Amino acid sequence: MDFAEKQQLSERDICRIFISPAIERAGWNRTSQIREEVYITKGRVLVSREGIRRANPKWADYILYYKPNIPIAVVEAKNNKHGVGDGMQQALEYAEMLDVPFVYSSNGDAFLEHDRSLNSGQIEREIPIDSFPTPHDIWEKYCEWKGIEEEHQKQIVNQDYYPSFAGKTPRYYQINAINRVVEAVAKGQDRLLLVMATGTGKTYTAFQIIWRLWKSKTMKRILFLADRNILVDQAKTNDFKPFESAMTKIKNREVDKSYEIYLSLYQAVTGNEEDKNIYKQFSPDFFDLVVVDECHRGIAAENSAWREILEYFSSATQIGLTATPKESREISNIDYFGEPIYTYSLKQGIEDGFLAPYRVRRIDFDRDLEGWRPERGQIDKYGYEIEDRIYNQKDFDRSLVLEERVKQVAKNVSSFLKKTDRFSKTIVFCEDVDHAERMRQALVNENADLIAENSKYVVRITGDEPYAAANLDDFIIPENKYPVIATTSRLLNTGVDVQTCKLIVLDKRIQSMTEFKQIIGRGTRINEDFNKYFFTIMDFRKATELFADPEFDGEPIQESTFEMPSGHGSKSGQSQEKQKSHKYVVGDVSVEVLAERIQYYDQGGKLVTESLKDYTRKTVAQQYGTIDEFLNEWSEAEKKQQIIEELEGEGVFFDELEKQIGKEMDAFDLICHVAFDKPPLSRRERADKVRKSDYFAKYGDDARKVLTALLDKYADEGIENIENMEVLRLRPFDNMGTPFEILDYFGGKQGYKDALKDLEAQIYEAEV
Repeated sequence: MDFAEKQQLSERDICRIFISPAIERAGWNRTSQIREEVYITKGRVLVSREGIRRANPKWADYILYYKPNIPIAVVEAKNNKHGVGDGMQQALEYAEMLDVPFVYSSNGDAFLEHDRSLNSGQIEREIPIDSFPTPHDIWEKYCEWKGIEEEHQKQIVNQDYYPSFAGKTPRYYQINAINRVVEAVAKGQDRLLLVMATGTGKTYTAFQIIWRLWKSKTMKRILFLADRNILVDQAKTNDFKPFESAMTKIKNREVDKSYEIYLSLYQAVTGNEEDKNIYKQFSPDFFDLVVVDECHRGIAAENSAWREILEYFSSATQIGLTATPKESREISNIDYFGEPIYTYSLKQGIEDGFLAPYRVRRIDFDRDLEGWRPERGQIDKYGYEIEDRIYNQKDFDRSLVLEERVKQVAKNVSSFLKKTDRFSKTIVFCEDVDHAERMRQALVNENADLIAENSKYVVRITGDEPYAAANLDDFIIPENKYPVIATTSRLLNTGVDVQTCKLIVLDKRIQSMTEFKQIIGRGTRINEDFNKYFFTIMDFRKATELFADPEFDGEPIQESTFEMPSGHGSKSGQSQEKQKSHKYVVGDVSVEVLAERIQYYDQGGKLVTESLKDYTRKTVAQQYGTIDEFLNEWSEAEKKQQIIEELEGEGVFFDELEKQIGKEMDAFDLICHVAFDKPPLSRRERADKVRKSDYFAKYGDDARKVLTALLDKYADEGIENIENMEVLRLRPFDNMGTPFEILDYFGGKQGYKDALKDLEAQIYEAEV
């Protein structure tokens, strides 16, 4: 093939004719070691007035595996019009995400190799197209990079995953986490901490770790501990199911020692009296591996029951799983387990599109900001004299109840649901059980019509509620319509997988970063089958100010002073669910909304606290220095939608801007008005200007009808909806002919595209 012919080949042709054969000739097995066009991420969820869509996912042209569970190289391909190394920067990004050391770029002429395992020397080199390294060569270098030197270590690392079940295969970060842990265990490390954000599959990851260590006979007896029954039962029924007859759940006071995999609620194997400590029926060396789920809750405290179990089985390898490492002067997971072996954060999960982004609606009441003081000798609803002092937000619903405040929260929550979707699963976090019950009553009264249809539209799910378990089961099952709104205090904070939760309401003071992360985690799961892609946080207590704290999505820092001391998890600790103190109840004090604002989680992973208009102005200015730059870019863009999507990806929310301005405006006018202070025109005003011109005269009757319909659609829905050719299959175009017939009205596809571009120029003629 000569140079000119090769230059005309597409990227996929270059892969098929040159790159794939070169890799296979080096001894790589096409079936088990080579994967092409591998999607690494799903693409961040973007929410706009046009609906839900995703940013472009990241995908690699090739990922090479020594075994199906061990990725060791990335290859990025380009067509022959590019240089050999033009794909290297992209490939390096993927290699860092995938935790692989060997990176290649090729245009079909040769390969550029980047060796991330080297600290010095020739890190990059060009190699001939027929000299691609063999699997054995790369594997040996990989093992050296990882410090896996002995043969028995390689055997452990080489152990396969459990084959895909229920269509589930590990995501890239799960592979990283699993391999990091298995490699560390192979090298003899016996205390490991794995940090993965809520909703990223910690239990599935734990299963694959246990499976590989168990199958390789590295660990023969394994104990999986959790502090909530639902976590144990979910693991046994779902992710751990392949263990089948080798697995048991510890339930009774007597234990059967014939199993290999044991699942247990830690409370089920401990007690305040020595004879109730079931775990001591096992010898201290019975288990080879102990895995602790949600290990942030009390485990790190030196006097906790968790620690007693772990110290009893101290000869076992121990792995802690958590979404929120607990670090304080009193408690430290890192002190016990060591630095995290791998961390996958909420921020990264949202960016990758595996976790749901969120918006925050912050609502401030006058009484919260100004406080309230009773009159001298004033008595409450039940005849108790109210202590004379100023009560503020930290007192409300703890020591004093303003009934109108509870009603205002319920009213605002209900109003939001009525404007969006009244059947969005909602969790309302309250100060305590009493507050949760009062909130349930207020929400019932605000939604009397739906309560009449089904009394379980609103329920209280707290530890003392007899029907809590049944209501919780119904609440977390996506297919179940009811309950819709659950009020709670602590029971739903952690461990509950509410896949379809779309609204989280914060009406409790939160002083623990760990608790805050766990509560936010109730909404982070995506469930595409039930149209759950993002969620909203309604904050009535300034709790979301914690988003600004570096600890929210940063690395855990030992010896932090942020956490408040807590007895949770200790023998002497008393559950906050059961604590009850006297409260004054006041029913005749008015409470009004003083301020409300919407905040956004931006592309950089931070909550935007400035006004949306200010944020938009700043973001547009970073992209386009002047209005002329923006107008030129808009005019020359093949599709205006590309510019809109780029700005939405940076956190510019056109739907909310349009609501704030109160006019049906195009994205173009929103940008010109907000960022460059141009007078705004509505879409309909722009469309009317085009209709009054003689623009349509140069087209035939059929073409004029099509263009008029496109203009109407623009006026109703915006520029984004006329740029996609699929619009020709919709009404009213389907009555004008087939898409092919419509294109013929313009002399073919290119003629139609030219006419559409001309129409867009007419729409924006005054500015562009």
